Amino acid sequence: MIRGRFALVVALPKGRNFSDGYRALAQAGLELPPIENERALLHGREGGVAILELRNHDVPIYVDLGIADVGVVGHDVLLESGRDVYEPVDLGSGACRLSLIRHPQARGPIRRIATKYPNFTSRVLRERGMVADIIELAGNVELAALTGLADAVVDVVQTGATLKAAGLVELEVLAHSTARFIVNRQALKLKRALIRPLIERLREQSSSRGPERAPGETE
Repeated sequence: MIRGRFALVVALPKGRNFSDGYRALAQAGLELPPIENERALLHGREGGVAILELRNHDVPIYVDLGIADVGVVGHDVLLESGRDVYEPVDLGSGACRLSLIRHPQARGPIRRIATKYPNFTSRVLRERGMVADIIELAGNVELAALTGLADAVVDVVQTGATLKAAGLVELEVLAHSTARFIVNRQALKLKRALIRPLIERLREQSSSRGPERAPGETE
């Protein structure tokens, strides 16, 4: 158990958002532990700040349930998770988009969609009054469109190079995403003296830097 052992517990996702999140928090003045062992999942010394290194989609769960006080995660993950976390700062990094993708030779209505984002996709369909079966996949979603497993897919797009190489087309951008700083609602009250100033410094950094934009995203 880590509750009570650390002044603040930060959840960061593996990959690019780990480096970007760590850098943003450090620049905002948070005294983060050094990453001495890259294979370790928990970094930090008791009484200080601890970092949990998690899979991307696990970050909102740890923050919502209070194991972590704060975290950094992509807005696309928040759209899918539905977790009740406070989202006070858009860090502007890790820009990408959630898009509807199809094979250019596909014809007829979209009746089956493959995705790693079933909750988000279901919500979009309901809002548009559309009906389609949703297949949740964990691996290469584009393959579902190439093999005919699905009529279309909903997936994250950054540069579009992967789609182009696969011969697929981006029909529509459903949502834009950047990294967000998130906070457990109870921790916001209990650790207000530490978290509130951190939020303000992160906001100042984000506003002075401006948002990162994914290719294809306009003002």
